[in-house]
Amino acid sequence: MKKIIAALCLPIAIGCTAQKKSKPGEWIKLFNGKNLEGWTVKIKDHPVNDNFGNTFRVENGVIKVSYDQYDGKFKEQFGHLFYKKQFSAYLLSVEYRFTGDQIKDGPGWAFRNSGLMLHGQTPESMTLDQDFPISLEAQLLGGNGKDERTTNNLCTPGTNVVMDGKLFTPHCFNSSSKTYHGDQWVKAEVLVLGDSIFKHIVQGDTVLVYNKPQYDGRDKWVKQAGLQDGALISKGTISLQSESHPVEFRKVELFDLEKYMNKPAELQNILKQLSDRKQ
Repeated sequence: MKKIIAALCLPIAIGCTAQKKSKPGEWIKLFNGKNLEGWTVKIKDHPVNDNFGNTFRVENGVIKVSYDQYDGKFKEQFGHLFYKKQFSAYLLSVEYRFTGDQIKDGPGWAFRNSGLMLHGQTPESMTLDQDFPISLEAQLLGGNGKDERTTNNLCTPGTNVVMDGKLFTPHCFNSSSKTYHGDQWVKAEVLVLGDSIFKHIVQGDTVLVYNKPQYDGRDKWVKQAGLQDGALISKGTISLQSESHPVEFRKVELFDLEKYMNKPAELQNILKQLSDRKQ
């Protein structure tokens, strides 16, 4: 694994040499620590903004994904909490932890499983019975106390990516992260630069790199939406997942890099400053 300083160096011919510092700008707190202002709920089999079972809520300064108001069964009602604005280039940083027990009848693979859905479609464009938005998922996983299980992996609902120069079409790919057992808080980040690069980072270490996210024409939701197979995805929504195991997010913030995308020297400088910040 490489430290974040290496993770943030761009694969373009400007290197990673130190440059004169400029004002790095401001982090955007997507979650204000008080309520779900600016967020939209979409849960499978329910209309937009029907927060079935009070699935997504804010308690004690954290976003909680809970199932204590369900009827005891999950019934594959996968949910997503969408931020109001779409982004193209950014560093997204979250702190999350899994808590308690998975709801009865939750899928085995969804044990201590959540995710950050990136470059996604809007909640309004999803069908009533659609389970996951077309997107790139930074999959967040927790350990079972004994076995190894990486986090900040990649899953691709309705999408494909290029990895090591080759089109990657399987649904998921594991990162090289450590395993995080129990209810400990974990810091996960994703560096996104349009359609040119995605880097997944856990606790300051780069654990996965890929690029050229694109629509998968084999997917039924992609077909239904009339999206072109292989078309690159350069921006989209960000959402948090509900997949049947309780999870909390105490920080969800983003550094918007879009205005620097046509200014490579400034972009490199900002990335250097972001990489040097305290983890």
